[in-house]
Amino acid sequence: MRTRATSWRRFRKVALRSGTQRLRDVAPGDIIWSNGKSSCPDVSKQGTTGSWLSQELDSTAQERMRWVQRNYMIYNYCTDAKRFPQGLPKECLAAMDRSTFILSILLTRTATTTTFFSPVYAGTFDMEFDITWGDGRGKVLNNGELLTLSLDRASGSGFQSKKEYLFGKIDMQLKLVPGNSAGTVTAYYLKSKGDTWDEIDFEFLGNLTGDPYVMHTNVYTQGKGDREQQFNLWFDPTADFHTYSVLWNPHHIVFLVDGIAIRQFKNLEHRGIQYPKLQPMRLYSSLWNADQWATRGGLVKTDWSNAPFTASYRNFRADACVSFAGKSSCPASSPRWFTQKLDLTAEDKMRVVQSKFMVYNYCTDTKRFPQGVPKEKQLLKQQQQSEKMAGFETKLMLTLSLLLLIGVCTGSFYDNFDITWGDGRANIFESGQLLTCTLDKISGSGFQSKKEYLFGKIDMKMKLVAGNSAGTVTAYYLSSKGETWDEIDFEFLGNVTGQLYVLHTNVFTGGKGNREMQFYLWFDPTADFHTYTVLWNPLNIIFLVDGIPIRVFKNNEAHGVAYPKSQPMKIYSSLWEADDWATQGGRVKTDWSNAPFSAYYRSFSDVDCCSRTSIWNWVTCNANSNSWMWTTLNSNQMGQMKWVQDEYLIYNYCTDYKRFPLGLPTECNLA
Repeated sequence: MRTRATSWRRFRKVALRSGTQRLRDVAPGDIIWSNGKSSCPDVSKQGTTGSWLSQELDSTAQERMRWVQRNYMIYNYCTDAKRFPQGLPKECLAAMDRSTFILSILLTRTATTTTFFSPVYAGTFDMEFDITWGDGRGKVLNNGELLTLSLDRASGSGFQSKKEYLFGKIDMQLKLVPGNSAGTVTAYYLKSKGDTWDEIDFEFLGNLTGDPYVMHTNVYTQGKGDREQQFNLWFDPTADFHTYSVLWNPHHIVFLVDGIAIRQFKNLEHRGIQYPKLQPMRLYSSLWNADQWATRGGLVKTDWSNAPFTASYRNFRADACVSFAGKSSCPASSPRWFTQKLDLTAEDKMRVVQSKFMVYNYCTDTKRFPQGVPKEKQLLKQQQQSEKMAGFETKLMLTLSLLLLIGVCTGSFYDNFDITWGDGRANIFESGQLLTCTLDKISGSGFQSKKEYLFGKIDMKMKLVAGNSAGTVTAYYLSSKGETWDEIDFEFLGNVTGQLYVLHTNVFTGGKGNREMQFYLWFDPTADFHTYTVLWNPLNIIFLVDGIPIRVFKNNEAHGVAYPKSQPMKIYSSLWEADDWATQGGRVKTDWSNAPFSAYYRSFSDVDCCSRTSIWNWVTCNANSNSWMWTTLNSNQMGQMKWVQDEYLIYNYCTDYKRFPLGLPTECNLA
């Protein structure tokens, strides 16, 4: 029998002689077949050598291959539907990714008429659109570069695209109705025909002068919607043009504003959720009166004295597959948008928008869906649960999966903090390793972190005001912004010489606190530095002193107790005078003869954290299941906390029946 080794040697000799290939780096011994046996290692066994045996293309190699195929391939049997009228070979279907498979079907399927697709780019409004109603209230101006719609008491107006699209990235710049736009709706959407239509909606609900527009989004599949998400915008959409985009491909639908993703509707067909993929859609827009529901549920009506109302459009662009008779130039080797997904940065930005500007989400409206939230919400829940989080609340998991973010954020006080007030009374020393705050009769002082945090383990070493510190408060806390802020507090209430400091702790959610627990300390906090720690994760907030837990505030959202989980917080600290309440209920006043009072800070650490330096820029983190992100107290720590609370707890809101005569707060009655 001729062995493969013989064939190999003959091939190598011919190849070398012909000069077609240099084979210096080939090792024939790796691929010899002799006497019915292969010399290749058994890939089923661990520790096998020869990386080529299990080598696959990495992302760079795949991208290069796609480039070659897109630019130089002239025939592919896997797209030749005429040659295989009974169906493409199985390997073609297996090798195609989901998007390529869908598109190949759409490109090759035949019916009574054949539909093909080609990319189209920006054109003038008179070339791309027809004004369909309004009796002259819709106008194309500036040689086709501007389109306006107007609304008066008699009628609104609207237009539609000449073309139909099946997947694409659609951009339009809009400037909405200014001033008192209450009762008006500017709609901008994609929609197919028929009773079982698909639809992708932007709708802008007008409001009174000075109040924000509400941007309403929805997705319909087969005539069924009820997937509303609503947002306020972070700019005035009437002052200038802004870009509103829909990215629609076989993977997902993404709504974007000025290039920032605000919402994503994923293709979950494999889990029984319908997805728009077969019905071409036209682009529509209209300006109309809907004062029976649009503004504050219909309470505010349209003020016709402000008519006519006008919305303006420019810079339309459709990078899309268009239903068009003729040869296709949108083949299976598809444009970038066709397989585009959100990267981590885009997902982070979307989560920031949703946490700060979303005002309604159908997926959290349990009153509307008393039998259970829509299936897509339940599937997201399943996808985002890890083994360590079986049974953990879904809302929390959504916040968490947003944050695949955790990293090392240490540095000096110069790097991490800004002194924000005190007119020179706060200072940084020792090359950024020591910070002091002072208080005199004129003013106190304070500082705040440069970064914001959404979950983390924050450590600070502090040495408190020595001697007679009565009337002073040294505050060290995390707080978010706005009227419905979240906050996690350490406050150290000074006392007269020889008497104990009171450590005051509190947790605020949505602007509501009243969860005070107060402690004496088991050491002198003025004699040396001690470490005060907040560990804040989706499961609980733990207050620690020198590594010993003194208090836990658990996430009891399942029982209707609000929990800080969506508002990023900065770290703050200050030294200030509060002798109206701080020491013995205000009976002991500050003795200014002891001023200035000083508190000291060193060894700040936020090694384990999710932090950001601006609204869009999160530091990448690693929230693995063994990290602080999932930490709860073990039995030993529970014993330590019991010791502290038995020996040093002096006030607990959860036992103050006089303060809560109608019943203690819900969390107090939970284990």
